[in-house]
Amino acid sequence: MSSLHIAISWATEGAGGSGRVTADLAKYLPAQGIDVLGAVSAPPNVAEVTGGKILNVAPGASSTWSRMLGARKTITQIINEKQPQIVASHFALYTFPALDRLKRSTHVVHFHGPWSDESREEGADKVTAAVKHWVEETVYSKAARVIVLSRAFADLATRSYGVPEAIVRIIPGAVDLERFAVSESRQQARETLDWPKDRRILVSVRRLANRMGLGTLVAAMQRVTKEYPDTILYIAGKGRLREALQAQIEESGLHQHVKLLGYVPDTTLPLLYRAADMNIVPTLALEGFGLVAAEALAAGTPSIVTPVGGLPEVVAPLSENLIFPSSKQEDLEQHLLTQLSHPELLPSEQACRSYAAEHFNASLMAMRTAAVYREVL
Repeated sequence: MSSLHIAISWATEGAGGSGRVTADLAKYLPAQGIDVLGAVSAPPNVAEVTGGKILNVAPGASSTWSRMLGARKTITQIINEKQPQIVASHFALYTFPALDRLKRSTHVVHFHGPWSDESREEGADKVTAAVKHWVEETVYSKAARVIVLSRAFADLATRSYGVPEAIVRIIPGAVDLERFAVSESRQQARETLDWPKDRRILVSVRRLANRMGLGTLVAAMQRVTKEYPDTILYIAGKGRLREALQAQIEESGLHQHVKLLGYVPDTTLPLLYRAADMNIVPTLALEGFGLVAAEALAAGTPSIVTPVGGLPEVVAPLSENLIFPSSKQEDLEQHLLTQLSHPELLPSEQACRSYAAEHFNASLMAMRTAAVYREVL
């Protein structure tokens, strides 16, 4: 069986968690007897690094119209030449212009999140958000199955887009366990990163966007660092809020306690998680799964998450102590102070690794995905 995956990216460039899901499926689906082809907008050299299996539709910096035209052309080319049985849509915008080309294939949607709602959260006007919602709804209405990452997003897909419950399948995201199985100790990881060995270190790997809750986390660090002055927070990620966050850090007098790292390469992420005492996921809205929470666990570091979307589903079976009472500043402050004063309340390195291996195995995700594909053929 062959499958064509239409996505923002392969790996993480430009797409965060959805790019990693695409990359993991490309890596692990072949073991399930499913060949993987792809059409993505990033990275530019994707065809070269995937042996021509995944093609670039247009440079990521191209206009929306150019990317849509490029997607239609590339998808049409792949369908005509390879005739994939399954077309898997990971991003509605690139699938929409080629919907009429999918008639000879079975269409499955991988729902990574409400694109229109995310745009609205970041300040898009009502018309723009409405158009995006219509594009999503149109693409999802043509699907034989809709795969979601959590129960929270299953509910959202049916409630907001009218997707019939009968065609929804929940397959949690996964982690490439081999990549995150860091052999270095926490202190060795800190030495490699040139991080202090004698401080309590928190990390947060997030796109610098409003809904990620980083402003609230930075504000919470004022009280946290007053009680525990040896605490430092490293924020990894890029986005349009960088200047605002840096200004907030400076104005709050936190320049010695909160550091913006910018974009951190995939190759460094496992070491970054390993070096930290805790990984913080302070999301305010629209989190379907929270892959970063699972990644940190795979590296042996506990992830503490807000009770938003699918985040609690990721960590609750391991420990309820890994969930903030809410996403409010005062609840972040108090919960962090509790965990810093009682680190024994958090799961151990081995407990985190074992839990991640059992629940977020990429091979298992691929097996479950292959089963859904076979359902509809």
